[in-house]
Amino acid sequence: MAKVPSSVVAASGLVGGYGVARWTRKRQLGGVVLAAAGAAAAQQWRERAGGRAAGALSVAYVAAFAGSHPLAKKVGAWPAVFGVAGAVALASWAVADRRGRG
Repeated sequence: MAKVPSSVVAASGLVGGYGVARWTRKRQLGGVVLAAAGAAAAQQWRERAGGRAAGALSVAYVAAFAGSHPLAKKVGAWPAVFGVAGAVALASWAVADRRGRG
């Protein structure tokens, strides 16, 4: 069975985590989605690109989450979330996914 690319998993975690938090009004539930997707993506990053790359991409994932908050004050919540999700997806694809399935 083919795995979902790590870039899709990571972007979905950022978008889905925000969506769940917003629509349920339970930030902790959004955090669970964010963390679960981040852990799944990190496992794929480690398998496909090694530990250092997984560490760097994990830092980027957390930084994207944190950075979306001040960015949202400038461009709005959804544009900020989609922007950082796209950036993480691009980094994930460049470092891990484009090499093929590992």
